[in-house]
Amino acid sequence: MSEDNRANLLGSYLRARRALVTPAQAGLPAGANRRVPGLRREEVAMLAGISGDYYLRLERGRDNNPSPQVLESLARVLHLDELEQEYLLGLAASRPRPRRRRKPERVPARLHQLLASVQVPAFVEGRAFDVLASNRLAVALSPRLQPGYNRLRSLILDPEEQAFQHDWARSAEGFVAAFRKSIGDDIDDPRFVELVGELALSSERFRTLWARHDVRSLDGGTTTVNHPVVGELRLHRDKLPVDDLILVLYYADQGSQSDERLRLLASMAQTTPLRHETRDAEPERRP
Repeated sequence: MSEDNRANLLGSYLRARRALVTPAQAGLPAGANRRVPGLRREEVAMLAGISGDYYLRLERGRDNNPSPQVLESLARVLHLDELEQEYLLGLAASRPRPRRRRKPERVPARLHQLLASVQVPAFVEGRAFDVLASNRLAVALSPRLQPGYNRLRSLILDPEEQAFQHDWARSAEGFVAAFRKSIGDDIDDPRFVELVGELALSSERFRTLWARHDVRSLDGGTTTVNHPVVGELRLHRDKLPVDDLILVLYYADQGSQSDERLRLLASMAQTTPLRHETRDAEPERRP
């Protein structure tokens, strides 16, 4: 990506977010001749207390040093939450830097041992949501949790994964927003470029979500999935940082129906051969 485009990450984000704020949300009359879905540039500038010319320079990448006060005013006008405001401030603080070769993501031996010992579905993922290692029960929960698969790619393109998710639309929104947060301003990373390019070409839904510039943390929480064998499972998810990797664990409330079904799944997994258990693997590449 060119340095000009890199420098205008801030402008791209501002354009995307103002398109999502309606005049009514901003306390403005809609008017009969409005041609844009969200706010006009001059409306954002007026509400933020800055000149229209200055705001135009920001969107066009001609001014990369806005003050924190200006950014906080824009965040208020654009209805950004705390995480989104932090992301906005990070874009403004970014500076062009030499491309660096990122080290391959490798799972240390102690994590392989931990995966083999825990009695719940567990796996290790990288910055791009590539599954790097997993235990037997994780693969029993979903074959897409084998090393070599990419969780975002599976969610967007794999019909079985879409059926697996109880609320696929919401999951897709969350994953795409978390992926953008993970990228930050590291938009030249070859793995990110490859994955975004593939998904943008293959999925209209991804293109729509990507254009929104949503950012979100995909941390711990509770999710519901539809397992094809044991049925519906309500599971808690914990994501624990280990070095530059993330350890993900799924577990059910003790004594619940989901806990019983997860135990059944575990007993079934003991007799199922698992070719890729807890092994490092390269990210999945498919034509």
